[in-house]
Order: sequence, then C-alpha cells, then structure tokens
Amino acid sequence: MAFGMFFRNPRTRYKLSLLVFSFILVHFSSLAEKPLNVVFFLIDDLGWMDIGANGSNYYKTPHIDQLAKEGMRFTNGYAACNVCSPTRAAIMAGKYPARLLLTQWLPSGRWDAKKNKLQEARYLSNLPLEEFTVAEALREGGYKTAFMGKWHLGPLPYYYPEHQGFDINVAGRDYGAPGSYWYPFEGSWRIPTTDLKVFKESPIEGQEGDYLTDRLMEEGDKFIRENSEKPFFLMMSLYAVHSPLQGKPGKVARYEKVPEEQRQGDPRYAAMVETVDDGVGRLMTALREKEIEENTLVIFTSDNGGMSKATDNSPLRANKGSNYEGGLRVPVIVKWPGVTEPGSISDEPVISTDFYPTILGATGLPKRPLQHVDGVDLSSVLKGRSRIDRQSLFWHYPHYNQHPQNFPATVIRKGHWKLIEILDKGELELYNLALDVGEQNNLADVHSGLTQSLLAEMRAWREKVNADPMQSNPLYEGK
Repeated sequence: MAFGMFFRNPRTRYKLSLLVFSFILVHFSSLAEKPLNVVFFLIDDLGWMDIGANGSNYYKTPHIDQLAKEGMRFTNGYAACNVCSPTRAAIMAGKYPARLLLTQWLPSGRWDAKKNKLQEARYLSNLPLEEFTVAEALREGGYKTAFMGKWHLGPLPYYYPEHQGFDINVAGRDYGAPGSYWYPFEGSWRIPTTDLKVFKESPIEGQEGDYLTDRLMEEGDKFIRENSEKPFFLMMSLYAVHSPLQGKPGKVARYEKVPEEQRQGDPRYAAMVETVDDGVGRLMTALREKEIEENTLVIFTSDNGGMSKATDNSPLRANKGSNYEGGLRVPVIVKWPGVTEPGSISDEPVISTDFYPTILGATGLPKRPLQHVDGVDLSSVLKGRSRIDRQSLFWHYPHYNQHPQNFPATVIRKGHWKLIEILDKGELELYNLALDVGEQNNLADVHSGLTQSLLAEMRAWREKVNADPMQSNPLYEGK
C-alpha cells in the first residue's frame, strides 16, 4: 500500500521522471562521444560484378548485399591500380602509386627482355617506412589497430604491418597469395623469369581441415569481441579470392550444378566468394552482439578487378591486370550508421586513395594533408550533401604483367570520359563511359580536341607526381 502511495505522489513521480530522463541522456551522450570504430574489408581480386548488389545473379553474397542496403554503394568505385600491391599502398598512404613509386605488384618478374618493346619503369619493392599510414594516424589517435590477411607491401625484417602502424599482425606476409587455402596453408610459387620455386610458409596457425578465409575471420571475430570497449581499427585484408582456386567442396558442388552457360565464373571461385560473404556476416554479427554495430564505420572494397580465368567482368571490358574498366573498377560500399542513408547509391567516381582522409573525417581525427595528398574525404557524399570537388582520376601503369588485354599505359578519367595512352605503341583510346561502359567505341579521332586536352592534363599530372617513365629496350627482338 505504501509502495503504491509512493508512486501516486506527484513530486515523487516528477523526481523519478527526471532521474530516468537524465540516465537516458547520459547514456546516449556517452554513445555519441565514443570514438567511431573502423572495420575495413579489402578483398583480393574481387570483380565489380562479383556481388549481388552490383547485379550478379550467380554469386551468393547476401551479407555483402545487406551491407549495401544499410550503407552507400558507389557505382563508380575504382582501385588505384589494376594489380594488387600498388592499390594496397595507395590505401595505406593516401597517395597515387605513381607518387609513391610503387606501381607494380611485388615482386613482379614478368617483363620479357626479348618480347617487350620498352623497359619497365623503376618501382620500389616495399611501402617506405617514411609514409605515415592510416593505421599510424589512427593508433596515434588512441585506436587499437589490427591487420589480418594479405599484406604484400614488403618483406621482413622492416616492412611488415607491425612496422606500419598495426599493433597486431595476423597472417600478413610479403607474398600475395597463400600456398594453399587448406591447412597448413603451405605451397610453392614459380618465379616467372627464372623458373625457380619459392616455398610459401604457413601465414597462420591452424589445424587439419581449417580453411584460411575462415581462420582469418575467426581471428577478426575474436579481435572485435576482445576490444569492443575501446576504439579499434580492424583491417580485414583477405587473401581470397585470389588464386589458387580452392573452394569448400560442398559449396563448389552447388555451383557445379548450375549449367555452364549460366555461370559467371569458375565454381571454385564462386565458392570462395560465398565463403568471403559468410565471413562478412560473421563479423557483422560480432559487432551486433557486442552492441557496437551502430558505432562502427564499415568499408568494403577490392584491390583490382576480377581475374580472367576465374570470373566474367561483363559488361566491363577485360580483367585484372588490364587498364580497361574490368581491371580498375571495383565494388565500393561504405556503411556509416546514423550518417549515411541506408540503401543509398552514389555515381561519384571514387578511388582507393580516398579511404584515408575519409576515415579521419569520420572519426574526427586531424587530417594529414601532406600525407594523403591524392585522397579526398568522402564525408560530404556519405552525408548526402554534395559532390566532391575533384575533376579527374589518374592511373599510371608503366609495366607488363601477362594478363589478357594488358599493356603499359597512363589513364585519366574526367567526368564520363576516359583516355588511355598506350605507352609502348604511342596510341590513344578515348571512351565515353556513360554510353559505352564496355569500352568498345574508341572516339579519340572523333573528339580530337578533347583527346588532346585530356592528354595534356594527363602528362602534366605525370610530371607533377614524378611518375617514372619507361625507357627503350635495346634487347627487344620484335618489329
């Protein structure tokens, strides 16, 4: 009776209401003030058309598609290079590969002195320690930083993730692909120019039956759960879906049942894509269960286009290693809870260098304009307010790599127009991507004035970033 009378007292109810309101206010204020976590999914060799959100009816990617429904999907997302190491360097440093002098995958080895007309440009074999990486910026800002998976930006003893701002390095090595996706994850690789073999040691501990992608996701899950009370940066840089093509047998069998004429790619590759998607789902579940999903920025992208023998990049032309869209255009999804409108789509051209300043902008950490000089903060786009103030994107690939439709080139995209200068032939190709995303109609002669204007801008950019040129090859035996 006394208890009921207590709550019937107006003054008591008023004080209780104030107490509850104050508790709620403090609770949500503390959430708002808590630093934003960052989870970055970097998938290796995943093509632009290899997820359902971008139009694939073959690959099963429900968790990645859900990420797109909850965030913003960029239809004109680009890798900084058509092969892996330069793109990875661009993400870490916020600079174009040409400016970094890291324009080729490491350690390369596919230039042919007799068959290739030009000598390849010089390039570094590691990401210089002088670069202040996005991981270093976040760690300096109080973040716990972890790298898991493919590194491919330099060898021991100086150039591993732990030397570039990461508190934890799980499986990050100098090589770009595992010996095997099955435990013990070992194997060998034949060096193209010498036919000698290099043995690839296991990048991570495990046990019989373990699959590498699952092991990495297991470690990512563990990291999230152990660090949910503090701000963290988790870089999930998977080896998948790079070769060797090794999928889980049960998944492979399901894709093998699809008639060949209806397949977008190799069933083994499709199984690998699905396993990556499973892992994305696992980590998003970890964020949800630790009640930090709404306070975590999630970025999903790839380091270059899909490989020709694994997937079909249509309607884009060509594949990994090529300067056409199939080699450069990649999936890009960003989920910024409470900021980005769920299910939003942007046609703004964005590139790997943009992630560094965008992460700093989202987390409220100081910008480093002398470091991420080639990146643009995408916050305004993610907030749905405006387009970014940038006229052109550039690529410089002064190398040969033996992928189909590969050639050394410099590329500029300005608006819907894309100009390619083929360096060893001195030829120009101009495409209107709005009308010809498959790059079938070369308009260089039709729009000669535009061609020369873009060429001049491209060459001025090369000079500005000190892009290393190719040289004539005195050993060349061709015509």
